[in-house]
Amino acid sequence: MALLKYRDVEILRKEHVVLKHVDFEIQPGQFTYLIGKVGSGKSSLLKSIYAEIPIETGEAEVLGFNLREIRRKEIPQLRRQIGIVFQDFQLLTDRNVYLNLRFVLDATGWKDQHEIDDRIEEVLKEVGMLNKSYKMPHELSGGEQQRIVIARALLNRPKLILADEPTGNLDPATGEQIVSNLHQIAAQGTAVIMATHNLQLVDQFPGRVLKCEDKKLEEQADEKPIEEEISKEEEPLEPALKAQEDAIEESLEQTDGVQEDQGDSNGSDEADGEAKE
Repeated sequence: MALLKYRDVEILRKEHVVLKHVDFEIQPGQFTYLIGKVGSGKSSLLKSIYAEIPIETGEAEVLGFNLREIRRKEIPQLRRQIGIVFQDFQLLTDRNVYLNLRFVLDATGWKDQHEIDDRIEEVLKEVGMLNKSYKMPHELSGGEQQRIVIARALLNRPKLILADEPTGNLDPATGEQIVSNLHQIAAQGTAVIMATHNLQLVDQFPGRVLKCEDKKLEEQADEKPIEEEISKEEEPLEPALKAQEDAIEESLEQTDGVQEDQGDSNGSDEADGEAKE
């Protein structure tokens, strides 16, 4: 059974159409990339899923909630079933990792202290950060902070995780680790939707691909379009580099030729001088 169904949905921001005729579904355990240029509607689509942006037209159902009819008091119930991973972390800077995670559990109704401690330990272990619970956010690297954010998103055992450019502020190697973590989570049955503009990560860690372009959401048939898009970005460089290499090689050949001619000329002058003596 699909966790999410959109049918002919139109998404607006300040009365401007961002996306229209949006049709897609998300299944349990499915890893889906959301790609597109900046401003193409990726973040707006994610925000519509957790009811940050209202849906005015079409049919939209997420985890059993009808987003056209959802009441304000029901939105927290929806969001408890969705884990959200932000690009800029949004950790509470005045408390350590343990208390950041404890804050979420307290806010979502957890009461038993042993259950709270056990759950925090479980999620930190899952993201490889079990020994960092006492650290303050400023004492962690960007990659470590993002792992804590993923742990926070896992606390209430969500059926769906939304990750909005989770590698945007990270170096390439750390970004790869974060995407690998998210794929492992999907393999355990939690659906993941990850917005990104990093096509190399999409190519390196294959998954379903949806593209926001020209106010539409279109599914990429397979990985080939991604590879082609990457190669197209690189194509203009190759002829230029080849031409540069050819020019350098030709210049060197001409230099060698001049040196040889000068050598022959010097040799003949010396021979003439010896003959005159």
